[in-house]
Amino acid sequence: MSQTLPAADCSTMIEVRAGVDELDRALVALLRRRFDYMDAAARIKPERGAVRDEARKRQVIDQARAEAASLGLPEAAIGEMWETLVEASIAYELAAFDRR
Repeated sequence: MSQTLPAADCSTMIEVRAGVDELDRALVALLRRRFDYMDAAARIKPERGAVRDEARKRQVIDQARAEAASLGLPEAAIGEMWETLVEASIAYELAAFDRR
């Protein structure tokens, strides 16, 4: 098994792509964990109308943007990604709520 190099140590695109692929697998695993919390929320919330919480959505996106800014990442792009992530999470949670 090959070892993925830190980005700063990569000297070929094969090494870069191996690192990106490893991170993508880790990100998907983290998303699985995140969506597990959506399953829990669907189980806990007393009514379907409680699934969409615009104030909480704004808080989550703002927190992601702030974290991105603190890490020197493009804040607007991260905000757009989190908008998509939160909307997908809401849709997933609604479907989970409807299944219960």
